Amino acid sequence: MPTVTGTAYLMKLFAGLRKIRQSERAHLPFLKSVIDYDIVIEIGYGEERGQPLTLKRLYLVDICSRGTLRRRLNRMIVDEVVIRKKHPDDGRASLLVIPPATLKLFSKYSGALTAISASHFQ
Repeated sequence: MPTVTGTAYLMKLFAGLRKIRQSERAHLPFLKSVIDYDIVIEIGYGEERGQPLTLKRLYLVDICSRGTLRRRLNRMIVDEVVIRKKHPDDGRASLLVIPPATLKLFSKYSGALTAISASHFQ
């Protein structure tokens, strides 16, 4: 990891961070806050591990207050950023999953992050 001693490195650092932020706004316009980002990441991470999250398990991650989480999640469900599905084993519970359209946008964002990282953080 490079040492943070010179202004040239810092300028390259902030230029890269600025490009990342621009890429987030371009590829993920449905994420209105860091909390939204964290919610989607946790839901996607649960899916990757083969353990989709229920609302209760998402509460336990402790991203924010329950009221804020519920409000933000409901907005993302209405906007189809997240989908609520019936739990196959427990009819009382729902699973939170990321739909294919959202996955496609995150995949494009991932490609942009890779390119930015290669050009600014090596």
